Amino acid sequence: MSRPPASAEAREHRITQLLDAAVSLWLQHPERIPGVAEVADEAGLAKGTVYLYFRSKEDLLLAAHERHAEIFFSALIARASESERMSLDDMMRLTREYIAGVPAFLPLATLVAGLMHKGVTPESAQAFDQRMAVRLGAAGELLCKHFPLPDVVGGVRLLMRSYALILGLWQITGCCAPGHANDEVAAMLRPDYLTELDAALRALWQGTFNREFPHA
Repeated sequence: MSRPPASAEAREHRITQLLDAAVSLWLQHPERIPGVAEVADEAGLAKGTVYLYFRSKEDLLLAAHERHAEIFFSALIARASESERMSLDDMMRLTREYIAGVPAFLPLATLVAGLMHKGVTPESAQAFDQRMAVRLGAAGELLCKHFPLPDVVGGVRLLMRSYALILGLWQITGCCAPGHANDEVAAMLRPDYLTELDAALRALWQGTFNREFPHA
């Protein structure tokens, strides 16, 4: 006799267990991607359960990264949907809280950027891109209510540039000259990430408003 299908709540709980386990294992050993059997064991589930929801170990980590992104976009869209005018300070706060303040976000984002071209199944990559496009479009449209942007595309482009800056700056400040003996050189090459991020994002957004859309 076949088992009845799991409820939506049970499915979500198992997916959460698997994603939490995959991220936990990867953070412990970032030099390699944990195998499906390892993730299942860490989550306390059968190996076959993983394949009910994910086609590969790389797809698992992509889903974990998307979970981070979804939380950020949900918070951004919720704030931008409010009638009160959104400020650049609000955008900085959301970035710090939901991206820079999440320990696994940027390391996992860096890993996933490489996996999109190697390891992630094409179907998962395409579905991820489609869902991210929807989120970007919704956020870009709402940002036009609060900032001098000409259209949705302008908002989407600004968000994409912001993400590239957030990730690239983290990679630079987190990887340059570790343990350098010269404190002055180390301070130059490894400045405080959050301080530099705030300055760089403000410059990007203000420069965008002042130069690209002067009549918006």
